[in-house]
Amino acid sequence: MLQGIAFYLLAATAVVSGLLVVTARNPVHSVLFLILAFFSSAGLFVLLGAEFLAMLLVVVYVGAVAVLFLFVVMMLDVDFLKLRGGYARYLPIGAIVAAVLLFEMILVSIAVVQGGATAGLTAPGAPSADMTNVEAIGRVLYTDYVYFFQAAGIVLLIAMIGAITLTLRHKPHIKRQNISDQVNRSAAKAMEVKSVQTGQGVSPEELL
Repeated sequence: MLQGIAFYLLAATAVVSGLLVVTARNPVHSVLFLILAFFSSAGLFVLLGAEFLAMLLVVVYVGAVAVLFLFVVMMLDVDFLKLRGGYARYLPIGAIVAAVLLFEMILVSIAVVQGGATAGLTAPGAPSADMTNVEAIGRVLYTDYVYFFQAAGIVLLIAMIGAITLTLRHKPHIKRQNISDQVNRSAAKAMEVKSVQTGQGVSPEELL
């Protein structure tokens, strides 16, 4: 009884928070609702007995991704009213995508309720009773799905390199470090001897 109440409470909170993420006018409020959705999803993982996934969701997504989003939104001076200017224009396309996703979720839910094609079959790498949750995830991830895991890592690496390349801008008239020039410089280029008369100083033009 208590688990059922906790499930419906956490599920309702996650759904409402997800809706508020995309409907809130203030982007900071959207990030805060996203954090609430992550915590609610972590609670659902705990109810399912996947404590490791719950901890991973809180530590990685709440502790890093959501906080990063919050800092980026607060630090960037973005005109969000201008960004929402084309909301009505893209609303039909968004409605079509949402309808397709809803149809797919309904099909998956019906397949799960009816048993689907995997009814009566044992999942690959099914954990034993004395195996911990972390060990079971590690065995399945690094044995049955190791190639998919490596492929996902390569895709994320390419995405990171692409994002750095697209955002990297070299501004003109800025002095930058040149390692080859520093290593190959000679003593004549490294220092210059100035002949200073006694009682006279050196002008700033001579120092430059």
